[in-house]
Amino acid sequence: MRLLTLFAALLAVGAAPLAAQPAPPPEPASVAVEQLRHAIGLWNVETDFVAADGSVARTLIGQYRFGWVVPDRVVSGMSTIPELNQASAILFFVRPGRSEIEMASVGADGHLWRMIGPDDGETRTTPNTVMVDGSTLMLRFTRYDVTPDSFRSRMERSTDGGQTWSLGNRQRFVRAEGE
Repeated sequence: MRLLTLFAALLAVGAAPLAAQPAPPPEPASVAVEQLRHAIGLWNVETDFVAADGSVARTLIGQYRFGWVVPDRVVSGMSTIPELNQASAILFFVRPGRSEIEMASVGADGHLWRMIGPDDGETRTTPNTVMVDGSTLMLRFTRYDVTPDSFRSRMERSTDGGQTWSLGNRQRFVRAEGE
């Protein structure tokens, strides 16, 4: 009887951690996972910076590189624009519990940009951000013309809390050879 009681006690103690395990996170939307998978690799990027009158003020060449941190959930990356001696770190991830996909970017200035959108779409928007000079700025990024080895991106900006938007830049991403 003592052996049976001891066995029951050990079984109860061993089962307690199993009962306390949190439920697994929900699966992310397949559209969001495909966006992450598509990003993996090295991309050559041409960026047209657009002036207030809509003309191209400057075109710069750079690269983005993305790799998995957590497969089908989290991607890390880096963007570089050699002509400006500029580099930024990027984190791109899905939040299935909120049905969101987010990209965060930070450069040498230390400003963290958070771009959030629905996990079934191609547009992400930053929160209204107070800048150093006291003005506010929102950014909206939209990916389009997606093929297996290329896509385009448009960045728009708003200084009135998202009431109106103006084009800030257009980017052309082409997968690097051998990627």
